Amino acid sequence: MRITLVVVGKIKEKFFVMAVEEYRKRLSRYCKVEIVEVADEKTPDGASLAEERQIKEREGDRILRVIQRENIYVIVLAIEGEKMDSVQFSKKIEELGVRGHSHIVFVIGGSLGLDRRVLECADERISFSDLTFPHQLMRVILLEQIYRAFRIACHEPYHK
Repeated sequence: MRITLVVVGKIKEKFFVMAVEEYRKRLSRYCKVEIVEVADEKTPDGASLAEERQIKEREGDRILRVIQRENIYVIVLAIEGEKMDSVQFSKKIEELGVRGHSHIVFVIGGSLGLDRRVLECADERISFSDLTFPHQLMRVILLEQIYRAFRIACHEPYHK
């Protein structure tokens, strides 16, 4: 299976970079993981709703250029998405593989969220929480949950 994370922005903090690399290494025995970073837009303090919409549109253009491929299953992380526990998430990934989706693309938006066009083109929306997380941290959380999902699917022990 191939998993791609399409993410807005770069990680600047060394501890997040180290965590991402650790989970990529752990996941290498289960799947191929690729991370595609698209440039983020600077959001000025006190930006109007129109300015925020334009920023999301520009970031959305970059995301859409990456995910306009055939034979992929696109899952966006969005607060209004479906919530599931780790076992359900594991079953979701396993079922996608069984149904022939060998390439899953997860999309993490920038600080303002995702453009409506990205949300509309997704095959599925999932939410990890009603809380808002920094997108750099969300990358680590997502990779950890993907790793946990493979461990669960393979009936391998992992912390509960």
